[in-house]
Amino acid sequence: MDFRQNDAIAKRMEFMLNRVQTLKEHDLYFYNQPVSEIRGGGRVLVKGREMGMYASYSYLGLIGHPRINAAAKAAVDRYGTGTHGVRTLAGSLPIHEELEETIAHFRGAEAAVTYSSGYATNLTVISTLLGRGDYVISDKLNHASIVDGCLMSGAKFVRFKHNDMEALEARLKEIPAEAGKIVIADSVFSMDGDIIDFPKMVELCQKYHARLMVDEAHSVGVLGKTGRGIEEHFGMPGVIDIKMGTLSKTIPSVGGYVAGKSEIITFLRHASRAYIFSAALPPAQAAAANEAFKVILDEPWRVEKLNANTQQFINGLKARGFDTMLTETAIVPVLLGEDETAFAMTQHAQHHDVFVLPVVSPAVPQGLARLRATVTAAHEYDEIEYAMNVIETAGRELGILDSKA
Repeated sequence: MDFRQNDAIAKRMEFMLNRVQTLKEHDLYFYNQPVSEIRGGGRVLVKGREMGMYASYSYLGLIGHPRINAAAKAAVDRYGTGTHGVRTLAGSLPIHEELEETIAHFRGAEAAVTYSSGYATNLTVISTLLGRGDYVISDKLNHASIVDGCLMSGAKFVRFKHNDMEALEARLKEIPAEAGKIVIADSVFSMDGDIIDFPKMVELCQKYHARLMVDEAHSVGVLGKTGRGIEEHFGMPGVIDIKMGTLSKTIPSVGGYVAGKSEIITFLRHASRAYIFSAALPPAQAAAANEAFKVILDEPWRVEKLNANTQQFINGLKARGFDTMLTETAIVPVLLGEDETAFAMTQHAQHHDVFVLPVVSPAVPQGLARLRATVTAAHEYDEIEYAMNVIETAGRELGILDSKA
């Protein structure tokens, strides 16, 4: 098929290709950059320059941890570099079973099942549990993988205004009492950094007999005294029915998982396509993830340092005059308005060795472009101060902040 023909597909491609080309021509394209080395202290080597990394999901700074590296290497020595098929037919390695037991223990659940990616986890779990005649009720700012899973399920897809529990209750009231229904939300929202109103959401799910699924991609290692997530953060253990998480953010590996009652997990092992028809996690990645959960519990200072760094970053940017929206977490948006401003801010920051990236339309609505900066436990106080000073200088030069202040 010739994609150069003048149809809707070609037009969509042309728009994106032209946008990328224009950004590159003006030195404003900072996506897909080659990071040749990840160094300690939240730093990376990019095109021969060492930069402070403020776009990382490694919230507890576990990438390169010697215990985790050693576990991965030992798994390669014992099992090799890959698996020989899907677990249903070719069998599970002991490291897969150990990882799932570790996750279940960490998340306070009876059992857990792992998948090849976080995206695949949401897609397959939602579309497996729900079908025609059921209802799925989703926060409007939920991650794309949740949205895609809802659409794929065939269930009635109902959305409610972001973090608005009155709107959620209004939706739940409209659903027949006998219908199957799941309420789904991120615990921490990946573009805004705010936390879902978890206690009220739990109350409404119990009131209207809806199951609750929470995506904790950005809250494990971030929320709770020991980093166990939103249930620990609010002191409400065991209230989530379907506990979803990733193995590629705080946990420095790859994959996704769901934890919950043993009946749910057994059902998913025998009904979810991403488990039945996808190869198992490579042994090294399973071993790395397994060890990472143990390191989090053995080194609680990491959660404490992340919390301190988060407060320094949020409060420091606010004091400099920036709008960080409603974030309470290590995801810190710096609201800028127009896409062009976000690209220009990124250019200034990266030219001064601060690795941040812009989030622009259509990822966020027009007029709400931002820097989406993240802070980790690997950053030191002076590094964070330097990054904020660079962002402040750019803000004054671009007229975001009062240059006379």
